[in-house]
Amino acid sequence: MTPSASISSNRILISRIIAVSLLALLILTESSFRDTTTGVLLYVFGVLLVGIGTVGRLWCALYISGYKKEELITQGPYSISRNPLYFFSLLGFSGIGFATETFTFGILAILVFALVYPFIIRKEEEFLRSKFGQAYDGYCQRTPRFFPKFAAFQEPETYAVNPKVFRRAALDAIWFVWFLGILKLIDLAHKTGVIKPLFFVR
Repeated sequence: MTPSASISSNRILISRIIAVSLLALLILTESSFRDTTTGVLLYVFGVLLVGIGTVGRLWCALYISGYKKEELITQGPYSISRNPLYFFSLLGFSGIGFATETFTFGILAILVFALVYPFIIRKEEEFLRSKFGQAYDGYCQRTPRFFPKFAAFQEPETYAVNPKVFRRAALDAIWFVWFLGILKLIDLAHKTGVIKPLFFVR
């Protein structure tokens, strides 16, 4: 199995490992900007990114629920980007990072995403190309790979969705919001002395 295939097949496990590792780092560290204007602005910026990322992932889930790997989806968020789910995931990941009130974790989240997810995207593109052939090649020509092209947006009047699949995808999407709550619990533990951070980060 190639490295890209291994990463793609274990992407959920990898995401969980990254989340647990981040959680461990957050418990051991504290922001140098806590209770400062910079800290508040970083938190607000992070929450904004998390909000956009969560809504965006729900939007994507609406279109792929019941269709993933069965049909080539080119409407809605998939008309502006071939990988909108990962684009909004990047916003969510980086939002969590900045919501720690540090530049360090925000930038670290972006770097980790940039190192891991291109392999996953490449593997999924290989699968779609092998399954849909020329239709996928045409889709690639008119739709950017990652960053959205909003001028290309298209959506149908109606769209059938599998509620069961969408519900599972929705629960997966809102973990970004839950992580914000975890950040506040860690911050409270630091303030009350229940957990003593080992070092400060900016």
